[in-house]
Amino acid sequence: MNFYEPISGLIERIARALERLSPRPIDTPDFDSGGAFVWQADSEGFQPVREVNRLPLGLLKGIDAMRDTLLANTRRFARGLPANNALLWGARGMGKSSLVKAVHGEVDGLKLVEIHREDISSLPRLLAHLREAPEHRFILFCDDLSFEGRDTSYKSLKAVLEGGIEGRPENVLFYATSNRRHLMPREIVENERSTAINPSEAVEEKLSLSDRFGLWIGFHNCSQDDYLAMVRSYAEHYRLNASEDQLGREALEWARGRGSRSGRVAWQYIQDLAGRLGTPLG
Repeated sequence: MNFYEPISGLIERIARALERLSPRPIDTPDFDSGGAFVWQADSEGFQPVREVNRLPLGLLKGIDAMRDTLLANTRRFARGLPANNALLWGARGMGKSSLVKAVHGEVDGLKLVEIHREDISSLPRLLAHLREAPEHRFILFCDDLSFEGRDTSYKSLKAVLEGGIEGRPENVLFYATSNRRHLMPREIVENERSTAINPSEAVEEKLSLSDRFGLWIGFHNCSQDDYLAMVRSYAEHYRLNASEDQLGREALEWARGRGSRSGRVAWQYIQDLAGRLGTPLG
């Protein structure tokens, strides 16, 4: 019996275990294969999107100021000029995510990468991949971003936006949409302020996250005129055979049934109308 055999086997197993624990080398994805991707955190991969689900920028009505602001910021970034991370916040269904996707479609030379809210903690790994592709410029997009009271994943985003030792790569811009201006429920902010020994310090860390977005773009509930303008714009673009009177009457009835007026409600009405008319929306 060889006394050293068990020891050498143990050393070999330890070496294999250490190899598994060591950071994996970064394989640069083939970003030339498409214009949009979805980040897969578990496999650290990028799923190409064959066709982005978006509307033409000209179809987004009632948000002209928001459109112009985000478009100008994005064009500066595409030209290699300084630009700000952007938080699009406010009323539901008013075109926040639609605007991000439409702007990406309007500006040439940018890749769109979507990260899901539940994968925010993987941001450092994602950015490591994007940093290794300096020949491309990326809009990193998170839709419906928000954090609950005990959620600590916001710290990953906070460090990436501004405070980390590496920070955001120069070829990456971060756009997020949220219904909440400060990315967390109002009741959590008020509760911490009312129960903490030092209320201002209790919420400062979480509220400072939204401050790290250099560009805040607010969306508000639309007026009846804006809502009807959206409906008419969709109907004209898709050449729906309906009179002005029919569009106005039915669209307002549809909004009353939903209890709100928004771009999303206008689009849902148009889908219903197109279905009844037998007209594809393609």
